[in-house]
Amino acid sequence: MNQSTYRERRRRVLEAISPGVLVLPSAPVAIRNNDVEHEYRQDSDFYYLSGFDEQESVLVLSSEREQPYHLFVRKRDPEREVWDGPRAGVDGAKAEFGADQAYEIGTLETELPKLLETERVYYAFGRDPAFDRVFFAALANVRARAKTGVRYPVELIDPGKVLHKLRLLKSGEELTLMTKALDITREAHVAAMGAAEPGKYEYEVESVLNGVFRRRGSERPAYGSIVGSGPNATVLHYRKNDRLMQDGDLLLIDAGCEYGYYASDITRTFPVNGTFSEAQRRIYELVLEAQFASIRATRPGATMDDVHKASVEVLARGMVELGLIEGPVSDAIKDLRYRKYYMHKTSHYLGMDVHDVGPMFENGKPRPLQAGTVITVEPGMYIPADADVPEQYRGIGVRIEDDVLVTDKGQRVLSAGIPKTVDEVEAACRGELT
Repeated sequence: MNQSTYRERRRRVLEAISPGVLVLPSAPVAIRNNDVEHEYRQDSDFYYLSGFDEQESVLVLSSEREQPYHLFVRKRDPEREVWDGPRAGVDGAKAEFGADQAYEIGTLETELPKLLETERVYYAFGRDPAFDRVFFAALANVRARAKTGVRYPVELIDPGKVLHKLRLLKSGEELTLMTKALDITREAHVAAMGAAEPGKYEYEVESVLNGVFRRRGSERPAYGSIVGSGPNATVLHYRKNDRLMQDGDLLLIDAGCEYGYYASDITRTFPVNGTFSEAQRRIYELVLEAQFASIRATRPGATMDDVHKASVEVLARGMVELGLIEGPVSDAIKDLRYRKYYMHKTSHYLGMDVHDVGPMFENGKPRPLQAGTVITVEPGMYIPADADVPEQYRGIGVRIEDDVLVTDKGQRVLSAGIPKTVDEVEAACRGELT
């Protein structure tokens, strides 16, 4: 995205917080072990407003100043840049990232209190305890000067109240990035379907996914990939990915890449040997029917509860018909019997974060979906190997997940090109799709 996009986002935020000041620290650095750091990823809110991805930074927007956009950044350091790469520095923060005023991060203690001379501050207290101490020290500094006539903050508001409503509705530029992420993810899932076979390990398939992600220019997976075969497919957040796959297993892959700071989130389930058994096919097509019902329910004015209800009705009916739970269907739904094998919700927001921000409720009620929102639709069934059900269904885990844009007229499945019907999936397993 170009700087005009970030400038427009800041303008909208400044308009929404006026009069007031917003303070966002960059994401903290996480230590992996000893003195080795995890890969750094900028805080999504910070990046949304700046496009700036360096650590040890602070963004301040003040609606009460003629020059409202302030960035605190690391100073240029040729010696450290030899080790860690180039830094923008103060000059780069202005020239490349559009800051009206830029400061070295070492001046934060003296400069931040000056920017907090206002009555309302937007700051996410509790998210970063280390920066909380810095922020509240600056706040104390301002309050100490109150008797000199300096205004000081009397309201502290979570910036998500403003920012996350903006992030909820995706622009054309954002949808372009999400579509690119999904294009890469499609190739990865198709490659994984073609690569899986009995006698391989789950991590071998995971390596195929990661190889496609990086080869196609994705910065990173959008989340830890789930590659669960056989009984592991019934574990919702299985992550070890180290089982030797067997003939007759299903393989559930929940994996998506991130591209330009935007996530994809896709789940497909397929037979390791390339052909569904009759029992696997019954469960798979039941989950697929539930997903189609929930996708049809996705439209402006509906809620995520409505989307979830559509899947529940299909899955509960199918569970009763297959002898997995007791009927009648109405009682199975009312008494939550279906939750024995379908225990999660059907949807969440998607965007810069895989579980993206945005209000789920308003005035205590589920928030209606709006055109421009992207959600996942991901029903599933997870039948443990020791479940008291007909033997042919034991150990079957199926989830099917797509990314869906709410449009003025209904919905559009952004990930529609990823094989999903039984015939398409089996063809991909045979290597007939690219």
